[in-house]
Amino acid sequence: MSHPTLPPAIDGERTTTLRRSGPLSYYVRGEGEPILLIHSINAAASAYEMRPLAHALQGRKVYVPDLPGFGFSDRSNRDYTIRLYTDAIHDMLDVIAHDEGEGAIDAVALSLSSEFLGRAAVERPAAFRTLAMITPTGFERGSSTRRGQTGSSREIPGLYKALTAPPWHTGLFNLLVSRRSIAFFLKRTFGSDNFGRDLLDYDYATSHQPGAENAPYAFVSGRLFARDIRTIYEALTLPVCVLHATRGDFKDFSEADWARARANWDFQAFDAGAMVHFEQLKPLLSAYEAFLARSGQPQPAVAF
Repeated sequence: MSHPTLPPAIDGERTTTLRRSGPLSYYVRGEGEPILLIHSINAAASAYEMRPLAHALQGRKVYVPDLPGFGFSDRSNRDYTIRLYTDAIHDMLDVIAHDEGEGAIDAVALSLSSEFLGRAAVERPAAFRTLAMITPTGFERGSSTRRGQTGSSREIPGLYKALTAPPWHTGLFNLLVSRRSIAFFLKRTFGSDNFGRDLLDYDYATSHQPGAENAPYAFVSGRLFARDIRTIYEALTLPVCVLHATRGDFKDFSEADWARARANWDFQAFDAGAMVHFEQLKPLLSAYEAFLARSGQPQPAVAF
């Protein structure tokens, strides 16, 4: 596999911290109240997935990590687990506390990473003022039964070993992250061809870096999906905003009624695919600002 040059995902300062989750690269942009943005997990994930939000939020100091196994963070062949990704969020909380002083922050996560963010908030509730989840997992059909042992995953037995055994380890991944395959999965994610060439180009570049296959195989095997996510979500008592898709492969929120009935949960649906902020940035930010206002939090200024 060739290794194209990987440009910065976010316009801002990029640095690295070394804590629980290993070498973790992150971007910092702007000034003001800190806000943490967490990208999703997939074969071509990176901080670039949060770029529209990072660039639109003015009057906030935006922190955006590349999660373990992605972007400029450590991509070594190690054990990629729910614990590792939750710890990466704890690492970013420590970074922010060091930079800004102790205090609760707002945080936004995309897709599966909403599960890690929710878990971090249960483990460290005083660290967060609000959570926002963009098209999170854990509300689709069948999710109501996910009350398993704490920290347990939905890994399919034997699949990870099969995926990582020679000769599949690199060959299969090369097929998964061809430009045609990435475009196919983006179309399913967006529910249309309405994804930008810039996103496709960055996904291709980041998925063709050394070690790029290691974390995605944990994702494909089911190892990163929580068996106890319903328990985690039910334990959240702080304000939580869900901004979700109505198109594409990730529009199923059929088992979210329990959360909609709770005063601290706020649901907003958008005519968009899973990455709502790429298609409906202004409406999403308006909904998010209204949520923060209802929660008694400072509202971010928005620039377009």
